[in-house]
Amino acid sequence: MRDFHLLAQAVMNGDIKAAVAQTQAALDAGADVQELIDRGLIAAMDEVGEKFSKGLLFVPQMLRAAKTMQECMKLLQPLIKEGEVTSKGKVLIGTVKGDLHDIGKNLVSMMLEGAGFAITDLGVDVHPDKFVQKTQEIEPDIVAMSALLSTTMPAMPATIEALTRAGLRDRVKVMIGGAPVTMKYAQEINADSYAPDAGSAVTEAKKLLGID
Repeated sequence: MRDFHLLAQAVMNGDIKAAVAQTQAALDAGADVQELIDRGLIAAMDEVGEKFSKGLLFVPQMLRAAKTMQECMKLLQPLIKEGEVTSKGKVLIGTVKGDLHDIGKNLVSMMLEGAGFAITDLGVDVHPDKFVQKTQEIEPDIVAMSALLSTTMPAMPATIEALTRAGLRDRVKVMIGGAPVTMKYAQEINADSYAPDAGSAVTEAKKLLGID
């Protein structure tokens, strides 16, 4: 079993140059791509998410770590054949209709991707019908919605209702988050989960899909 400690450390430190060099060195030494991703990149991002949730890391550091992981993935992507690398699950994410804020949503996307989830990002101002259409198309495990404005929060239950009308609600887990959103609101609108920040979004996504 190879030791990816130096790679993981470089990712956690947000040291792009060192992380890319460690990734290339591991590949040159014949490392298995899946093992490199799981034990190097994902393990590092799991640690980053945990430290962020405990207040030991802050948003700029988390963003830097996520960017470092993405740069390493650019080296690995050409080596990944269809179906060769296993995903923890598919997440469809977007900021709800009427809301143009994307920083929080982007951070959640990066952290989930870093944790091994396959992400489809619909962007901002996403109409409920668009969530439905894409859910039918890609069959995600989780539909994640973000809202930064209290005035746009009603788009969340509207989207859940649209998924229900389309006969899709029982096929997906719904996770919501954003500054004005609360656990109480999630329960009121029958969402499956609430994540107050990007670190906890990873934890919640794993819980929803029964992943340790």
